[in-house]
Amino acid sequence: MSSLSELTAKLETEAERCYSWSNGPGDVYAEHTHPYTKVLYCVEGAIDFVLPERVLHLAAGDRMELPAGTLHSARVGPAGCVCVEGRRRTMDRE
Repeated sequence: MSSLSELTAKLETEAERCYSWSNGPGDVYAEHTHPYTKVLYCVEGAIDFVLPERVLHLAAGDRMELPAGTLHSARVGPAGCVCVEGRRRTMDRE
């Protein structure tokens, strides 16, 4: 299993404004969107991202890329979760 520092370093090669966060068991995020492509690694525990057409289950070590404007909600697993996320770098930025 990868550590928080290892996954953060990996994420920083492809994303900017990277940060880590955690939630307790069963926490829920209401439906929302982001104006940027979100790249996220689940470091510990599990979280489900609920999209209109499917559910993405992420466990420790899993990676997700969510395109800008994608409607989603999220449910944290029974052991809580720790994640690290950032905004995907665009090709036109230096």
